Amino acid sequence: MRVAAASEPAAAIDKKAALGALPEWDLSDLYPGRESPELTQDLVRLVEDAEAFRRQYEGRLAALSSADLGAAIAAYERLQELAGRIISYASLVHAGNLADPEIGRFYQTMSERINAVSTTLLFFTLEINRLDEAELAAKESDPALAHYRPWLRDTRAFRPYQLSDDVEKLLHEKYVAGRAAWTRLFDETIADLRFPFRGQELTEAEALDLLSDRDPEVRREAAQIIGEVLGKNARTFSLITNTLAKDKEIEDRWRRFPRPISARNLANFVEDEVVDALISAVRASYPRLSHRYYQLKARWFGREELPFWDRNAPLPEDDDRLIPWHEAEETVLSAYAAFSPDMAAVGHRFFAAPWIDAPVRPGKASGAFAHPTVPGAHPYLLLNYQGRVRDVMTLAHELGHGVHQVLAGPQGYLMADTPLTLAETASVFGEMLTFRALLGRETDPRRRKIMLAGKVEDMLNTVVRQIAFATFEIKLHDERREGELTPDRIAEIWLDVQRESLGPAIRLDGVYRHYWSYIPHFIHTPFYVYAYAFGDCLVNSLYAVYQDAHQGFAERYLDMLRAGGTLRHRELLAPFGLDASDPAFWTKGLSVVSGFIDELEQLG
Repeated sequence: MRVAAASEPAAAIDKKAALGALPEWDLSDLYPGRESPELTQDLVRLVEDAEAFRRQYEGRLAALSSADLGAAIAAYERLQELAGRIISYASLVHAGNLADPEIGRFYQTMSERINAVSTTLLFFTLEINRLDEAELAAKESDPALAHYRPWLRDTRAFRPYQLSDDVEKLLHEKYVAGRAAWTRLFDETIADLRFPFRGQELTEAEALDLLSDRDPEVRREAAQIIGEVLGKNARTFSLITNTLAKDKEIEDRWRRFPRPISARNLANFVEDEVVDALISAVRASYPRLSHRYYQLKARWFGREELPFWDRNAPLPEDDDRLIPWHEAEETVLSAYAAFSPDMAAVGHRFFAAPWIDAPVRPGKASGAFAHPTVPGAHPYLLLNYQGRVRDVMTLAHELGHGVHQVLAGPQGYLMADTPLTLAETASVFGEMLTFRALLGRETDPRRRKIMLAGKVEDMLNTVVRQIAFATFEIKLHDERREGELTPDRIAEIWLDVQRESLGPAIRLDGVYRHYWSYIPHFIHTPFYVYAYAFGDCLVNSLYAVYQDAHQGFAERYLDMLRAGGTLRHRELLAPFGLDASDPAFWTKGLSVVSGFIDELEQLG
């Protein structure tokens, strides 16, 4: 039996008991430990093999035969997978405890070692991109090289923006002392923050969870404390944001990207005009989606407007019960199984083996993610599970990523990974399967209303909120080109885009001006956020196809996941009769959200 620490409040003990035993991951499938001989040996082998690879191939790619070039790429892939295993292990250890200085030192050391190896190997892709197009096309007829055609296509997409070898090497080598160091500062600062609440010192995840508490006074107090703590650190977060935005502006200028978002679009292999169409469609839909829903929610609460801390509040009639882990597992896996037993079988492996880390812990990375590691191992999921319906949906979301990563693994290290826009498709589809399964068996109108409202809020958070985030980034990066932004100016931009997106029924004032500062995507991966909206609209369209014709859909869907990064979005969506370049595509996806709100209005 677990014995609670003397300082642990009774309510926290009760909550943990209600959730049941939460799984923690075991990273020994990657390495037995930070000091293990296996890790040490792999580091030595990687350095030696990378140097031998450089000596064998540097300056010689143009003269290689088709078969020899294919063999060189295969050798490069093996080196990249070994490097990926090492840095994946270090990243996951660090995510498990960002506050431990020894773990932080280990992570930084591994990052520097892997960066040095990748600098040694950098010549390979630079030379690949200098190969003559006609000569390379002729060589690709050889089976050994034809296998890597998708990787060559994607690598060479960056040719117009490639700089000289020396500049590329400098940028690559300085990364660990530049962007990566500032990102680490952000992560460790967030992990160290404590939010004083009624005699407790809460982590960020625990404090944010209180914004969904049933008690309105708890929500108000928590919102105030969160904003005050973030505000006290606003200068640090502003410095990090300004520095990284300037760093990006310098590199974008050298590479001649036309806009701050263009580099991300290229990495996602989606055209600027497609992303522009998505952002425009969502912003135009604000009045009939978020504005309309939050006016409806305010009316349920008997008000004209809601304070920002009530945006995600449970409905007055919601019992807000805690969902034990075993029930969350059964809910998600049964929904997956109803769609595809094969998909559920892959999902089950995450629960049968220690591939999930679910508890909230001091120092642990906030939020949730699925880390693919390398095809030779398996993915890991990080959650901060606290028993809410949203936590169950987060589990369904991250498990969707995990299943996708397992299915794409046979494509190999260089081609298993997918662009962010397509990566979010599998996760959001997993959420939709889980929600539709729960909604389909609910007959109580009260519970149905609660479920629909929860889903609408999740979809608004995925579509409207993320496009508002993207709009914030666009404005911030554009303005940063003219000079550094003060914390107050960043807060003004934040409030402007949030008011536009959420509408008049949500009151955004006071400490909410500091809430931009905890969003990790702005720091880790600029302009990542629109991928969530892309994925949500895409899934809505996909699910409509599924509802119209079940026969053969699951097989086509799993084939899409198995393709990994070998196909672009046009090719992947063609079997379903969908085209993301068609403006009607986004309208169709957004109409699903609007339809749910229509049903809520009818339910009263």
